[in-house]
Amino acid sequence: MNSLNDIYVLLPVLPEIVLAVGAMALLMIGAYAGEGASRFINGLCILLLVAVGACVVMLPGGRAVLFGGSFVVDDFARFLKILMLTGSAGTLILSLDYLTSEKLQKFEFGVLVLLATLGMMLLISASDLIALYLGLELMSLPLYVIAASNRDNARSTEAGLKYFVLGALSSGMLLYGASLIYGFTGTVNFSGIAAATKGGASIGLIFGLVFLFAGFCFKVSAVPFHMWTPDVYEGAPTPVTAFFAAAPKVAGIAIFVRATVVAFPGITHSWQQIVVFVALASMVLGAFAAIGQKNIKRLMAYSSIGHMGFALVGLAAGTAEGVQGVLVYMSIYVGMTLGTFACILSMRRDGLLVENISDLAGLARTKPAMAFFLAMLLFSLAGIPPLAGFFAKFYVFLAAIKAGLYVLAVVGVLASVIGAYYYLTIVKIMYFDEPAKAFDVMPGLLKLMLGVAGILNIVFFVYPAPLLGAATVAAKSLF
Repeated sequence: MNSLNDIYVLLPVLPEIVLAVGAMALLMIGAYAGEGASRFINGLCILLLVAVGACVVMLPGGRAVLFGGSFVVDDFARFLKILMLTGSAGTLILSLDYLTSEKLQKFEFGVLVLLATLGMMLLISASDLIALYLGLELMSLPLYVIAASNRDNARSTEAGLKYFVLGALSSGMLLYGASLIYGFTGTVNFSGIAAATKGGASIGLIFGLVFLFAGFCFKVSAVPFHMWTPDVYEGAPTPVTAFFAAAPKVAGIAIFVRATVVAFPGITHSWQQIVVFVALASMVLGAFAAIGQKNIKRLMAYSSIGHMGFALVGLAAGTAEGVQGVLVYMSIYVGMTLGTFACILSMRRDGLLVENISDLAGLARTKPAMAFFLAMLLFSLAGIPPLAGFFAKFYVFLAAIKAGLYVLAVVGVLASVIGAYYYLTIVKIMYFDEPAKAFDVMPGLLKLMLGVAGILNIVFFVYPAPLLGAATVAAKSLF
């Protein structure tokens, strides 16, 4: 009877257990079956992520706290786990044809994505500094490996090395910040830190907070810790870039929000200033630095820096409405990103991938459907109504205005206008330039991904209630 109770207590961690056991099993199968079974195993990885998502959905509602308060499952965690699993599964779907055509089909790829996803799930539910660090490292280590997974390509190897060196530095800064916070509060638990900081913060604690935020900013590639993003995005294999742009960003924003809102509610004014600076700098740099880019993956890198700035506008508000804005923003961002990368992976001529923006010239005449959906996704990334991207920005700016952060909202709107320039330049190249040689036939899986992302993006304004409702419930569970 007692053992049954023990099993029932572990029910909230069932998705993580299923994912960990499944990843290990697939690793063993791959090791015995050899390289021939790689595509099959990568396919099984997608099914495993779907099964884990189903486990998350079927978990009983309410709030569960496990392992001495270091692991929490609430509506906020459930919402972001579903979103992050969608990003991971979407990336694996995008990668299947690419890995086969580039002769990079290895079963380890899918397994590493699963292990990184497990780290992200632990990170989203982390409720103390030790669990936070363990989740972060479990997420990061597989990412370093898959960034350099194309071993015969110097750019891919360089991307992995840069990401590893800078990632190790950021982990050290985060750990130093965590140790300072522990030293000045006497606890690692978020609720304990919140109780210790009710009366205000000492200068030592503020220092700890700055170092902790440095680690978070690196993981979401926010300014001033964005320096790895353009080189790693350009050098890594394209499906890996898509993965970096989607799933780890969700987990990074999740812990950024949870740590600040849950652990430091008593010193909101102190951390609000840091978040406002990071959001401003990221939006402005993302808008200006992308203008001169010729490579579409580098452009997406600067675009993602800008988008993380917009998402952090909601956190800067420090309210439940602001957090709701962040959740809506991240949901729409993941969809836009996966759809755009489906197009980038379809840029092939005679079997070879091309990455220059000029290669899209005249796409509207050679591939009208692809050009239409890509144009809609780019308009959405620019925040043009009535597409989904407009609503993403609308909710975070609305929260900022209600919190009295008028300068932040105005700069955000101006950065959106400047950013629209480089998105619209791509649309102009596709629709008005002389056609380049046509791309190869788009694989079925990429068509599916582009179609789903594109249609959801266009029709979002018709019925946004389910996403808004879920985001509201998730945000309120933190306050």
